[in-house]
Amino acid sequence: MKNKNLAENVRNLRKSMGYSQEDLSENSGLSLRTIQRIEKGENEPTGETLKRISYALNVKPEELIDWAVIEDNSYLKALNLSSLTFIVFPLLGFLVPLIMWISKKDKLKNVNRIAKNVINFQITWTIILFSGYIMSVLILIIRTESTGIISAKNFILSYSLNLIFFLIMYILNIILILVSTSRISKNKEVIYFPKISFIS
Repeated sequence: MKNKNLAENVRNLRKSMGYSQEDLSENSGLSLRTIQRIEKGENEPTGETLKRISYALNVKPEELIDWAVIEDNSYLKALNLSSLTFIVFPLLGFLVPLIMWISKKDKLKNVNRIAKNVINFQITWTIILFSGYIMSVLILIIRTESTGIISAKNFILSYSLNLIFFLIMYILNIILILVSTSRISKNKEVIYFPKISFIS
């Protein structure tokens, strides 16, 4: 086993998972200095140290030794574009990318970071979409209870507000997906907002 190859593998895999050296140190129970020495190729880890690092990085020790970063922008773009399935049904917007992420998790460069951004945004978007719909229904119910009848004016107002809200939300989602896909092609960071970090 060559120190240089192992050092690169540990460093690349750690970065692809979004871990700092401090994170890896904490998750593996090894000292920060040990992690730094391994990543610099200054020493070869013992079997126990290798097991701890591989466990922290969620790979087998032999995978860690042989692991290499694979770049596949076409897959990353496909993963990102798969969230367009929200057009068919909102929940598909994060379920399809989630399935694609799980199948390639930790195997492609940047797949974890991009997948988390896409999934977190799509979950946030879905929550906002359904919350907006529920809110408009509640407003219609409250207005109806105050008058005792469902007036055509109240119904049309509620329907119109819902339609405008849905159009804005759908257009925003499509634009962000297309912009982010373009940015992936240029090796730039994807842009998704608003976004709650459900998966970190």
